[in-house]
Amino acid sequence: MLRRNIRLRREYLYRKSLEGKERLLYEKKRKIKEALDEGKPIPTELRNEEAALRQEIDLEDDYTAIPKTHIDDEYANATVRDPKILLTTSRDPSAPLVQFVKELKFVFPNAERMNRGGQVISEIIESCRAHEFTDVILVHEHRGVPDGLIISHLPFGPTAYFGLLNVVTRHDIKDKKAMGTMPEAYPHLILDNFKTKLGERTANILKHLFPVPKPDTKRIVTFANRSDYISFRHHIYEKPGGPKSVELKEIGPRFELRLYQVKLGTMEQSEAQIEWVIRPYMNTTKKRSFIGNDQESDDKRKKIKA
Repeated sequence: MLRRNIRLRREYLYRKSLEGKERLLYEKKRKIKEALDEGKPIPTELRNEEAALRQEIDLEDDYTAIPKTHIDDEYANATVRDPKILLTTSRDPSAPLVQFVKELKFVFPNAERMNRGGQVISEIIESCRAHEFTDVILVHEHRGVPDGLIISHLPFGPTAYFGLLNVVTRHDIKDKKAMGTMPEAYPHLILDNFKTKLGERTANILKHLFPVPKPDTKRIVTFANRSDYISFRHHIYEKPGGPKSVELKEIGPRFELRLYQVKLGTMEQSEAQIEWVIRPYMNTTKKRSFIGNDQESDDKRKKIKA
């Protein structure tokens, strides 16, 4: 199993190393296609390669025309089987953290909770690969308050590091009767305002934690991005007065996520390449959003008010 994992990782890194060459070749073919479609002359720098490139273009179809990326490799099996998630904590977790992870187990379908004990991260990841888990979620805390969430996709990555803020568990809410029980049906997913390239990447990581739901399920999970803070909300809906009246009921928990790093590898690989990381100077760019388009959201809200 160890040799197989090493071989698969080596093949994945080799395919990733070819991306630059394939992207350059794709851009050359695209320029030739555009010139032919618009009746313009072939660009001067491509005239020596025109014959060979046109021959390749003729042999391509819709599936092979656009080169695949390492992201396609990471989630190649996502549509083949449902996600299988392992939930664990930092060592010696407090009672509030244990309670929060118990509730997360019901939020993510097909999730299993494991007591961390004395196990190191590399042992956990290897065990998860052997048992065909698709993701590992690790929750951290500071003085009894959950403050960090790491999502690591298996077997190759990526790994997303989130800060965790404003956690409110079902356990903290007084009115349990109004909230009701937590259903275990696969939820519908709402991803709001993930407009940039990093936003699409983040949405891709989050959405593959959930399997495809049935059309008639009444459970809804929402990730709403505002100013790069991702609000998580969990609802069920009812139609008491027919199809035109919808009543939402929040069932918890609720929290905010702040992305601060995406790594091209799994959690235990310290040598893995960093795809994106927040830097100290980025905190001063108040008007700039890295995940979504907050200006567009503000314009929509102004139109609604008007």
